[in-house]
Amino acid sequence: MATTFEILISQDDIDAEYAAQAAQAAFEEIHRLEDELSRFRASSDIHQIGQLEAGESLRVGMAAWDCLSLAKAVHEETAGAFDITVGPLMELFVTREGEPRTVNPAVIEQARKIIGSHRFELDEEQLMVTVRASGMIIDLGALGKGYALDQAADVLAMHGVNNAVLNAGDSTVLALGTPPGKEAWNITLSGGTHPLQLTNRAVSGSGFAVKGAHIMNPRLFMPVPVKNRRAYALAPTAALSDALSTAFMVMEREEIEALCTRLTGVEHLDLEA
Repeated sequence: MATTFEILISQDDIDAEYAAQAAQAAFEEIHRLEDELSRFRASSDIHQIGQLEAGESLRVGMAAWDCLSLAKAVHEETAGAFDITVGPLMELFVTREGEPRTVNPAVIEQARKIIGSHRFELDEEQLMVTVRASGMIIDLGALGKGYALDQAADVLAMHGVNNAVLNAGDSTVLALGTPPGKEAWNITLSGGTHPLQLTNRAVSGSGFAVKGAHIMNPRLFMPVPVKNRRAYALAPTAALSDALSTAFMVMEREEIEALCTRLTGVEHLDLEA
C-alpha cells in the first residue's frame, strides 16, 4: 500500500507485551490485505480483474468485494467525483517521476473507453465481478489504506483492545475509544497546525504537497489543478473517510455540504497544506 502503518495502544487493562502481540496480529492482517487488494500483486483479486476481457466475470474474496462495493456506493453518492477506474489517466498525465505531461486528446479518448465505475458490475449473491470493458485498471489506492485500518481495528477488538489510534502514513487516522482519563484522542492535521479530537471515528486528508498533481477528476478526464490546500473528510469508518477525502478534491463546496448533510457522521475540513 506504499505507506507506513502505525498503531498506538493506550489501555489500562493491557500491558506492553500483550499490546505488542495484538498490534502484531493487526499488522499481519494489513499485510494479508495488501496481497489481496494490490493491483501490482499478480495473485490479487484486483490484478486478476484487470486481466478480464469485456463480458468476463471473476469471483472475488470478501476484502475485494467490500472495497468494490464501497467504491461503487461512493461513486454514486459523489456523482462520479470518486472513481477507482481512473488509473489510465494517472499513467497518461503523470510521469513515473511524478511530473505532469501534456497528453494528446485522441489518446484520452481511447482511455475513456476503459474508465468508469459503470463498466464493472457486482453480483452480491455470487460475490462476482463482471467487467464491460477489456483491460480495465482498478486501483484501490484511494480507499485501500482506510479499509486496512478498519480491518486491523477488528483484529484489535478480537484481542480486547478498544482504545487505540491506527495511522496510515498520516493520511488516514482511525481513533478507537479514548485514552485513559481523557474524553478523546488528540490528533493534529495539516502539519500539526490544526488540532482535532477523535473517538470511534476516522479522518483522512488529500492534497498535493507530497505527490504533486496525482489526483484525477473522473468527471473531466483530467488532473485536478494543484492548490495549496488539503481536503479532510471525517467519517465513521476509515475506508469511507479515505474515499471521501479524494472525492472532496473534485467536488464543489455546495456538493460537499449537501453530502455531509445527507450522510450521518461525515464532515469536511478544507485547510492550507
